[in-house]
Amino acid sequence: MAKQKAKKKAPSNTIALNKKAKHDYLIEERFEAGLVLEGWEVKSLREGRTQLKEGYVFVKNGEVWLSGVHISPLLSASTHIDPHPLRVRKLLLNAGEISKLIGLTERKGYTLIPLALYWKKGRAKLEIGLGKGKKTHDKRADSKEKDWQRDKQRILKAH
Repeated sequence: MAKQKAKKKAPSNTIALNKKAKHDYLIEERFEAGLVLEGWEVKSLREGRTQLKEGYVFVKNGEVWLSGVHISPLLSASTHIDPHPLRVRKLLLNAGEISKLIGLTERKGYTLIPLALYWKKGRAKLEIGLGKGKKTHDKRADSKEKDWQRDKQRILKAH
């Protein structure tokens, strides 16, 4: 018999997820944006030292910016730089996407939320969600639906 090679588990491309965003907002459309990062930030992302929970996206002067995302600097960071974990980072989108986002956020009252941070072809990408805030009764209905789906799966599994 021939020896089978041990399959290597592919590393996950996901760096960070914003699970709270799906609970607080009704996401209608998603966009993929590149990030303008410094060297120490890329190293920290490779270590998975980031948090999207309190982050938000805003449009200013025709450019899209990411704020409130915490990227913890590594202890082995260079001594000649002063890393700022909460700095405002520029996002890279097409001009058509930016104009669409400007129109929807200013006229229709949508909010831009960072949903996921991941690697794509060696580049850090951010998934932005275009959504509206949920009301309390919407959140309760979603949790009831989720509970019912879980119970339904248990019942089907038992039989």
